Amino acid sequence: MTSRFEFSISATDGRARTGTIRMRRGEIRTPAFMPVGTAATVKAMRPAEVRAAGADILLGNTYHLMLRPGAERVARLGGLHRFMGWERPILTDSGGYQVMSLSALTKRSEEGVAFKSHLDGARHMITPERSTEIQRLLGSDIVMAFDELVPTTSTRDVQAAAMERSMRWARRSRDAFLSGGDHAEAAAQFGIQQGALDQDLRRQSAEALIEIGFDGYAVGGLAVGEGQEAMFGVLDYAPGQLPPDRPRYLMGVGKPDDIVGAVERGVDMFDCVLPTRSGRNGQAFTWSGPINLRNARFAEDQTPLDAACACPVCASWSRAYLHHLIRAGEILGAMLMTEHNVHFYQQLMSGLRAAIAEGRLADFASVFRAGYLQTKSQSSAV
Repeated sequence: MTSRFEFSISATDGRARTGTIRMRRGEIRTPAFMPVGTAATVKAMRPAEVRAAGADILLGNTYHLMLRPGAERVARLGGLHRFMGWERPILTDSGGYQVMSLSALTKRSEEGVAFKSHLDGARHMITPERSTEIQRLLGSDIVMAFDELVPTTSTRDVQAAAMERSMRWARRSRDAFLSGGDHAEAAAQFGIQQGALDQDLRRQSAEALIEIGFDGYAVGGLAVGEGQEAMFGVLDYAPGQLPPDRPRYLMGVGKPDDIVGAVERGVDMFDCVLPTRSGRNGQAFTWSGPINLRNARFAEDQTPLDAACACPVCASWSRAYLHHLIRAGEILGAMLMTEHNVHFYQQLMSGLRAAIAEGRLADFASVFRAGYLQTKSQSSAV
């Protein structure tokens, strides 16, 4: 039987690594991109299609699932995997980001965060212990510690206080996870490094997390508006502050060029709503850059969405047809665009893994950027 959690690195190229996470529900090839299944679904896709695109693991959202349909209900129905029909690994975030960003009213304390539901205004309290319990009820394979996120524009004192509280919450999350009985023996838990854009705060956070001891480590608090240059500035040192023999997960990233740059800096795992959200809004990611299929110039374009893409959408339908579906508001348009985007992201990850294994990451990244960034500026924002 596969052990609870194993991570092995098979090759490196500079700071980049490729390897495998082995868990009871399957292997996760790294670098890995996790499609986001916020409410127990990757929007507009069936689980079999997500797997066929190449995804090894999905992300589920603690905040949304605790509010609807409820973690206890999911547990009674056999757990999240059975509920949504995905039998491979699932990582669940802690809910902290959504509590801070979506709730109409929050009150933070050392105990946790009290908030009002964005759905019905009902009041709830989420603590490190409750967040961990929800993830246990869902049956998560990779459980995230509960943390406090503050804007990177906050003062250093505010950032330091949030980081220090996050580390206290990380220890409580770890204690709650380890007391989780059978779930703790089957699942893994990641701690989250905080500290905004401050190298010293990031170092202190990493040291605190390492002392607690986690199966993997996430770099949190980025991709929240600071810009790519500032994010890469943090990634120039933050992954190196974390244990080299554990997976490194950059939360909420991101754009394809963000992912390539982060892989070059030693990151192993990613998630983002961008491929699915953009697909529903008519934006496609291609090897020649993102394009907006709502644009009238595609109305009679009979070429594939991306001639270099091997996905079923590009093999079967034209840009003109996709343009029609999107402009007409047809559900199939969102489905096909999302399927293509998820395939594109997984093809990108496959290409990165192969390039690292063969010692040619610099060439792969250079060719990718030459094609992708050439037309990126022409894309309409989504």
